[in-house]
Amino acid sequence: MLTETTSAVAGIGGASVADSLGANAALTTGIGLGVQALGRAGLQYAQRKTHGAAQDRIAAAAGPLPVSGTAAWKTNHAIPVEPNERGQVAVSRVISTGALDCKEIVFSVEDGAGAKATRAFYLAAVCRDATGWKWASAEPATGRWGSLQ
Repeated sequence: MLTETTSAVAGIGGASVADSLGANAALTTGIGLGVQALGRAGLQYAQRKTHGAAQDRIAAAAGPLPVSGTAAWKTNHAIPVEPNERGQVAVSRVISTGALDCKEIVFSVEDGAGAKATRAFYLAAVCRDATGWKWASAEPATGRWGSLQ
């Protein structure tokens, strides 16, 4: 829904700009399509940042946990591109030790409340770097985030 709205608003805005410049139909179309593409790219950038923030929250919650440990996680997006999320994360195993410190995690994403509550589960990996725990999966939950990581 947000993608379609962004595209429509950008297209209308681009056509208005082109019309105010007195451009011909071909130039108006080109400007409209260009503005629409910029709007879509901007939205996708914001979605990638939002997904990265969610991944950072999950990794930070999972990092200090022992195997079989669980913790809650949640997001609070500054820019409401997507709704805030919440869930649980559990460490299923330590993948390596020493200089390369990584863990396999299972996390849930909960939506709704009461009888309408839903819960989905995903598998990922997190690793520790110099600044803390970070998301380490190349394709995290493709069904959840699509091609945007």
